[in-house]
Amino acid sequence: MSRIKANGIDIEYDTFGDDKGPALLLIMGGGSQMIYWESGFCEMLAERGCYVIRFDNRDVGLSTKFDEAGVPDIAAAMAGRSVAPAYTLEDMADDAVGLLDALRIDKAHVCGASVGGMIAQVVAYRHPARVLSLTSIMSSTGNPELPKIADDVLAEVYKPIPAEREAFVAHQTDMWRKLWSPGFPFEEERLRNLLGASFDRSYHPQGMARQGLAVGAHGYRKSSIASIKAPALVIHGDRDPFMSLEGGRETARLIPDAELLVIEGMGHDLPTPVWPRIVDAMAEHMRRAARQ
Repeated sequence: MSRIKANGIDIEYDTFGDDKGPALLLIMGGGSQMIYWESGFCEMLAERGCYVIRFDNRDVGLSTKFDEAGVPDIAAAMAGRSVAPAYTLEDMADDAVGLLDALRIDKAHVCGASVGGMIAQVVAYRHPARVLSLTSIMSSTGNPELPKIADDVLAEVYKPIPAEREAFVAHQTDMWRKLWSPGFPFEEERLRNLLGASFDRSYHPQGMARQGLAVGAHGYRKSSIASIKAPALVIHGDRDPFMSLEGGRETARLIPDAELLVIEGMGHDLPTPVWPRIVDAMAEHMRRAARQ
């Protein structure tokens, strides 16, 4: 892993595959470090000829933190009161493009998961000349009319996060049980190993709160999403309890000629049994985009 200055901050990143191949930039979701794009998944994409780049978004992992902004009042924001974000999704999208600049990459395929998918959408409409294709996984549009997150899921996600390692792993494991794909086995050992590695690498829950506020302040950018010109693939599980399938469907409807892949039994995670299907779909999508 390496660190580089981009868009005025330090960004921690990692690469897989031959840098002579087409670049594929992976953007992870809110509060999640780049290691949630697991090495095995990245290696599968690299085997398809991609130069895979994963990175820590600002305020998470080993990239620059914004602790001077303080911890935002998420409860007030969710109640509809005005709370100024420390930064915006546009800033986070500009970080991603800044990383491409620093790596001297003119154009890349861009893929985001969850909130990372929303950031990837912003990259696609804010920096269209830099995007060869867009893949949006288990993400959404910000439309307030879409189905709401179930109260029990929301409560689990926003419970206070313990500061002790084993308590943290247990807490996060319980949270992921709520988000997990019901059509696939719960991979507890894999998950606990990932959570432990995440804690050891960087325990920083306040960054997740600031990222969450940036998402809330972003709102619904319907016309901007509809302006995306890059070939788009939208992947979504039909059992997602956090970002509803309707959010994925709307994303695909708004982006001209977007393809929608619905995976039965998938929730708000990437169970290993679906990796080959997702990688196959992404590889074919990028091949078609290159032909265009």
